[in-house]
Amino acid sequence: MCGIVGILGNHEAAPILVEALKRLEYRGYDSAGIATVNGGRLDRRRAVGKLVNLADLLVHEPLAGKAGIGHTRWATHGAATVTNAHPHKAGPVAVVHNGIIENFRDLRAELAAAGYRQESQTDTETVALLTQLHLDRGLKPVEAARATLQRLHGAFALCFLFDGEEDLMVAARKGSPLAIGHGTGEMFVGSDAIALAPMTDRITYLEEGDWAVITRQGAEIFDAMDRRANRAETRIAIDSARIEKGGHKHYMAKEIAEQPVVIADALKHYVGQDGALRLPAALDFTSVDRITMVACGTASYACHVARYWFEQIAGLPAEIDIASEFRYRDPVLSPAQMALFVSQSGETADTLAALRYARDKVAKVVSVVNVPTSSIARESDLALPIMAGVEVGVASTKAFTCQLTVLALMAIKAGLDRGRLTPAQAAEHLDALSSLPGLMNHAMGLSKDIAAVSEDLAKAQDILFLGRGPMYPLALEGALKLKEISYIHAEGYASGELKHGPIALIDAAVPVIVLAPRDALFDKTVSNMQEVMARHGKVVLISDAAGVEEAGHGAWQTLTLPEVAPIFAPILYAVPAQLLAYHTAIAKGTDVDQPRNLAKSVTVE
Repeated sequence: MCGIVGILGNHEAAPILVEALKRLEYRGYDSAGIATVNGGRLDRRRAVGKLVNLADLLVHEPLAGKAGIGHTRWATHGAATVTNAHPHKAGPVAVVHNGIIENFRDLRAELAAAGYRQESQTDTETVALLTQLHLDRGLKPVEAARATLQRLHGAFALCFLFDGEEDLMVAARKGSPLAIGHGTGEMFVGSDAIALAPMTDRITYLEEGDWAVITRQGAEIFDAMDRRANRAETRIAIDSARIEKGGHKHYMAKEIAEQPVVIADALKHYVGQDGALRLPAALDFTSVDRITMVACGTASYACHVARYWFEQIAGLPAEIDIASEFRYRDPVLSPAQMALFVSQSGETADTLAALRYARDKVAKVVSVVNVPTSSIARESDLALPIMAGVEVGVASTKAFTCQLTVLALMAIKAGLDRGRLTPAQAAEHLDALSSLPGLMNHAMGLSKDIAAVSEDLAKAQDILFLGRGPMYPLALEGALKLKEISYIHAEGYASGELKHGPIALIDAAVPVIVLAPRDALFDKTVSNMQEVMARHGKVVLISDAAGVEEAGHGAWQTLTLPEVAPIFAPILYAVPAQLLAYHTAIAKGTDVDQPRNLAKSVTVE
């Protein structure tokens, strides 16, 4: 979602701010802007669309100054216009903001009554105007910022810059991540450590409710009760190569191709050379009677797959919830229950809110995240990193399959803890998982064939995905990927549900992607596929060689994958589902890495 960068530096800030914002493009945005203080004067530049538009503007209207703030905006309140773009400026203060100010309407009315009227449609401008009001009433900049923070309800990460103050920023977070970077005679602020990586590897993460007064000599941090807070400084190691395209046309293509490597990394992290699981001892399922998994989007579909694993491998009752609905239905939780939260960024606002709801009601809160320093990881009893590395493409690929891998390992651990698996049976499952990187490499070889199929898929208005058992949630994920980046309407269904409504959609213009490894449910899936073909539907069958041989006659297209242990087939079959979405988007000419209206890390509810 929106990105924040702040600099108190020794060099001209504008080009550094733009370069840092480029590293946050993956979060999704529709406008961008920067503000600097130069010779005591606060000024700004803003542009709609890609960062190149802001960069072009700065060529014609340069912005000098060694202190500055920058922002990429994903619209929440108000359309993507220059007026609504950040930074927002009110008199002597400029503000950038991630999140949503929930009481902005009341504050706007109060400010209007005092003679302070907004120019934009945003909630953020209210923050700037409120700070201006406090400054006009005689408060110093730090006091004015703090007085403003005390009035705000909602979720925010904020950075303030002041007229006449070339060595001061104020930063604050509540419900949205923010980090401070330490340099030599320089200080930085970022919503993501990736943005700060070229400038420093020394990071302090603000905790919930923290606010900080920042100068070039350091940061003074206060907690939500205005007490001085000591927050640890962390060394980060972000491999710059991991956030470059590495010869690929798109980040998504690179990240699809990285899956064999990162899954091997995850297995190496959690499985010893002796073949034994090395999950933390604190992850104990012995006395757990139920697991509740909570996530959003792609991570939710990973949980949906894992539900089959926990129940079939471990005999552990499992349920899944969409994070945005979880706490609003007043779920019944018990002290013998484990709550599991899955998030790529570890900052997903709905998932974090659900975690906080469950924290005191269950035996243990566990998270599966890609960022071990994230809010969700820090607020969990136990956090398991998925080892995917930085994922830049908005449509998640390698994070999804790494989530699946870690969840599969957890299910095996649960099976051992609960006595449902013998060590020999567990070893068989681990062997099956260890074969996946090689099988996924084989699946990558289908890319050209999939590209050819996708040329025709790109002409469709509607596409259906079908699957049974653990392939059903993969059908949901395949449809999500396709609609995210190609903008084609796509839906995933359990194959057996086809005749309960969706079959009415089938005709010669509707391609149907059938995910059918040769498992115990294969014959039933083939029967549903035949129902589609009987109504002239265009079937793309994805199966192994035996499955294609048995059921491929009459299919419009077939794609042959290597044979895989059926229970872990979703991890392998994710590859063709991702490649179908990718190549279809390429054929349509859409923005693969930054699809319209979407954001990488959704930090608002």
